[in-house]
Parts: sequence; C-alpha cells; structure tokens
Amino acid sequence: MVLKAVKMRIYPNSEQRDRLMQTFGCARFVWNQMLNMQIERRKNNPDAKFVNAFGMNNLLKRLKEEYPWLKQAESTSLQSANRNLADAFQRFFKGQNKFPHFKSRKYAQSYNSKCVNHNIKVIDNHHIKLPKLGVVYFRPGRLPQGKIKNVTVRLTVANQYYITVLTECENQTLAKTGKRVGGDLGLKSLLNLSDGYKEPIHHFEDKYRK
Repeated sequence: MVLKAVKMRIYPNSEQRDRLMQTFGCARFVWNQMLNMQIERRKNNPDAKFVNAFGMNNLLKRLKEEYPWLKQAESTSLQSANRNLADAFQRFFKGQNKFPHFKSRKYAQSYNSKCVNHNIKVIDNHHIKLPKLGVVYFRPGRLPQGKIKNVTVRLTVANQYYITVLTECENQTLAKTGKRVGGDLGLKSLLNLSDGYKEPIHHFEDKYRK
C-alpha cells in the first residue's frame, strides 16, 4: 500500500471558522501543557524516563477533567497533538531536530484528525465532511483517492484555510522498460538528464519582485 497526500483549500462558514479556532487552541494548549509536563518532570527527577504518546494520552483524560472545555474539541486532534510531540522528542533524541518549543497562535495554526467510522468523507467535487465541522466547501482540484487515513487542517498566516488529506492506495507499480537515465542538478537548469533533456528553473522571484 502507498500513502498519498492531497492538499486542498477550504472555505468554512463563520460557525465553522469559530469551531476551527477553538480546536486550534485546544490542540495548542494540550501540546504546551504536555511539553511543560515533560520539562518539569525532568527537572524534578533527571533520571525520569520520557513519557511516550500512550502515557500522555492517559494524562489527557485528567487534563480534560481539569479543563472541561477541552471536550469541545475533536478528540483525535488532541491525541494527535500528543503523538506529534512524542515524535518531536524522538527526533530530538536522535539528533535530527532541536528541542521541541512551545507553540504560539501568532504563527500558522494546525491540527490533525484521524478518520474513524467514516467521519471524514469526500461527498462530491466541492464538498468534504470533516469531524466536528460537518460539510465544508473546497475548491475543486485533484481529489483524494483511496482509503482516507487522516486529515490535517491548517490556517496560514495569510488567513487561508487548507486541508491535507492522507489516503492509503494500492501500489500501482509501472511496468519496467529496461531503460535507465542519469540526472544531475545544474546551475542554469534545475535538472540535466543523460538523454539530453533539461528541466528549466522557474525564477518566480524575478516575476514577482516588483
């Protein structure tokens, strides 16, 4: 099976935008609370082990009791925040990334929802059903193909809403041709192939500089 992602711009109504901002805030709050917990826990006991995503999900139940308004958010979005934080820590331990930082609403906001019991469904070429939001209009384009795994909703700094739908598709392996070609990155061309083909560099910055 192959995972494919399709990005689409959505146009939520005013009620849906309010719900999105609420979920953005809840996911960000859970991330910051769990990150602070990990930091304070290590300060109190340097030998304390890292709390993985499963452990943070157990703590999430108590967090909801302390902050009941978290229950208004889509449940899998809060679990995804824990999973993403655990992944950030794992990359830090491997030396791949810097230490996880606290999130602020000043930057692009996002959350991830898992597809459970068909709560995410493409209805037609213009509408998609999303958890807690209902039917949302999207600009027509390339539609997701295959079984939907999850969706990431994002609000950009330009105040535009986008979703990235991750689907699982069958591996469509192309037939082998028996041919081969070599490629090299260039300065005047983006890619130079051994068969003579050259992929040009599109200098968009020159077009939009003025």
